[in-house]
Amino acid sequence: MKYFIYTGLILILTGCMSTEAIRTANRENINRISMGISKTEVLNIMGSQTITAGDGTKVNNPWRSEILKGDNDEYYEVLFYYTDLKGADGAITDDELTPIILKDNKVIGWGWSFLNENVKKYHINTR
Repeated sequence: MKYFIYTGLILILTGCMSTEAIRTANRENINRISMGISKTEVLNIMGSQTITAGDGTKVNNPWRSEILKGDNDEYYEVLFYYTDLKGADGAITDDELTPIILKDNKVIGWGWSFLNENVKKYHINTR
């Protein structure tokens, strides 16, 4: 029941949210992520909707996703969420995103440090 009330409040408030509020909510929600939870649980926590900020900026949650291939044909899904502002240029760039990494539909880690470390460790092919 709490989840539905919380989700309803988010939907009501998203119409008047600023991009700062969106980034803050995403950072706070990432703190609720834990190892081993499913992609469905991540999407429930982080959201999976497009939010229109008060200034008209549209922010997709997640901003984008990628499938990366590692050694032995292992696949990793990376969900990128808008969490930071590095430059007030109107563009959302990679350094303003936080990746959440999934393998076999379960969270194995998050953040650029984790992703970069594992790209080298498992020879994950990136673009």
